[in-house]
Amino acid sequence: MNALTSNGYRGNVTQFFESAMPAISLLICALAIGGLSGCASTSLKEAEQTDPWRHWNQSTQAFNDSFDQHILKPVASGYLNITNKAVDDGVTNFFSNINDIGVTINDIFQLKLLQGGMDISRFIINTTIGVGGIFDWASKIDLVKHNEDFGQTLAFWKLPSGPYLVLPFFGPSTPRDTIGMLGDALMDPLTYVSIFGGLTGSLVTVGTSALDVTDYRAGLMSSKKMLDEAISGDRYDFIKNTYLQHREFLIFDGNPPEDNDPLDDN
Repeated sequence: MNALTSNGYRGNVTQFFESAMPAISLLICALAIGGLSGCASTSLKEAEQTDPWRHWNQSTQAFNDSFDQHILKPVASGYLNITNKAVDDGVTNFFSNINDIGVTINDIFQLKLLQGGMDISRFIINTTIGVGGIFDWASKIDLVKHNEDFGQTLAFWKLPSGPYLVLPFFGPSTPRDTIGMLGDALMDPLTYVSIFGGLTGSLVTVGTSALDVTDYRAGLMSSKKMLDEAISGDRYDFIKNTYLQHREFLIFDGNPPEDNDPLDDN
């Protein structure tokens, strides 16, 4: 999965810093509300063409790149050195199985009831036969993994995207997708383990979220290297355009209209 186009990576990092840096959540809320109120008519295509927060975004991207280079990447490299493929796949499957809960809820919010039935079936099969999600038996019987999040749900119900926005630690986003990340956190069972589990629950949540982030970053090693080698022009614009185009691709389930944005009819 591409490091720059995956909304799932930012969702995992959200969990990781939820307990350690609550101030960031307040910053995100302020930016999201301000972005939507100030640029209520902004669509994804308009966000690609205009960039009112470019200076902030470039500075934040540089910070995120440094954080990844000096902290996340070394930790992920160490993780790969001490785990084999079976363990790595098991960890990935476990967190993917938890993610299917939020995917199912967003299926329902987007009125994709048949897909929602498939995704809840995935969760039930992998939780039981797959031993808590460690084994992905659902994929073996053609119950494919879907990618639905609350940002896509907000787009389905015609909420404007707002301008392109790079968040500290979380990476590429928009005000709409920022609110979407907060919504996805409310659909994650680990959030409630942290809230209601006391000190033990918080420690467990931080530990599992850190493992999730590390496992995900480890899986991006080869694709991140190839991506960096492929970028010959402006890295910032490449990342911005790739992210916005990928989000449009997800919102339209792989069939975006050639000339229309999901919010152009507003």
